[in-house]
Amino acid sequence: MSKIPNVIWKTLLFTGLISFASCKGKNQQTAEASGKHKVIHPIVTDTTYLTEYVAEINSVQNIEIRSRVRGYIQQILVDEGSYVKEGQILFKLSSRIFQEELLKAKSQLKSAEAEYKYAGVEIKNTQLLVDKSIVSKSELEMLKAKQEMIQAKIDEARSAIALAELHISYTEVKAPFSGYINRIPNKKGSLVEEDALLTTLSDNREVYAYFNVAEADYLNLISSNKDLDNNRVNLMLANNTIYGHPGRVEVSESEFDKATGNIAFRARFTNPGNVLKHGANGKIVITNTVKNALLIPQKSTFEIQDKLFIYVLDKNNQLQQRLIKPAMRITDYFILNSGISPDEYLLLEGAENLRNGDRIQPEIVKNSIAQGLATIK
Repeated sequence: MSKIPNVIWKTLLFTGLISFASCKGKNQQTAEASGKHKVIHPIVTDTTYLTEYVAEINSVQNIEIRSRVRGYIQQILVDEGSYVKEGQILFKLSSRIFQEELLKAKSQLKSAEAEYKYAGVEIKNTQLLVDKSIVSKSELEMLKAKQEMIQAKIDEARSAIALAELHISYTEVKAPFSGYINRIPNKKGSLVEEDALLTTLSDNREVYAYFNVAEADYLNLISSNKDLDNNRVNLMLANNTIYGHPGRVEVSESEFDKATGNIAFRARFTNPGNVLKHGANGKIVITNTVKNALLIPQKSTFEIQDKLFIYVLDKNNQLQQRLIKPAMRITDYFILNSGISPDEYLLLEGAENLRNGDRIQPEIVKNSIAQGLATIK
């Protein structure tokens, strides 16, 4: 018998070792796949989710208090940040020049009234002479015209008095409504021009929160029978805490902004503790309801090349890999529009240890238990 060369013996031995290792790995994989694994039906229930929109907070009333006349600030009767009532005097400006103008106008009025009275006497006497044909009627008409000119002077003097009094009233700057005083840039003794900014006044008893909703979100809200008008919303403050008083959406714009594709809404919030200030920022939080939502736990999914999959159990207890496209993501769950039916079973967890086509021993988990298991991270 001829001897088998060493090369052939080594080749046969290597091939046998590879086959043995392959069979051993296959047996181990099959043993792993044959263990019990939890499966569930998709959860069908009504659920809610939150959407947030950046908001700008404005006082219901916020105005600039400006000087209506030129003058020196004689008195500042309020402090920055203080609360003032409607009609309260905030500033006093120098009024000396307007007082002098008022005295001058009153003197002019007295002089014109005296001239008018004198002209009346002249007209009366001239009328007697005209009746006796001593003087002509033209002289009487001239006197009457002169009296009308004097009446114009009287009207002009009265107008000058009213204007001077108006200017004097402008030297006392009063609060047009109750609210809080902001920064006062000019101090006592400063010369301010007409229309100079003295301070700003905010009525913070209630505030507006303006926020923009994208067209897609707006249509989603409408399609889910979510009417934003007259609906309660919450406000998240800059420190990520929820403001203690819910607000109500009042109005929206009638058209979308062509530049941004958004539509603006306005919500009103009460502000009893004066926590909210004009110019602050926050987020409007809207609670949305989804009826008969089809939910699957996030831990039941796995990703392959940025695509999301689940394992669905077929009638032979084999796992079938299935692509899903979630409609939205909420805490611990995905909401699906399609991809699996409510009566099918899907693998609850452990997808990373299994492969497509593996046969398992399913352990059916009720949805109430599955909801608890799905929240475990």
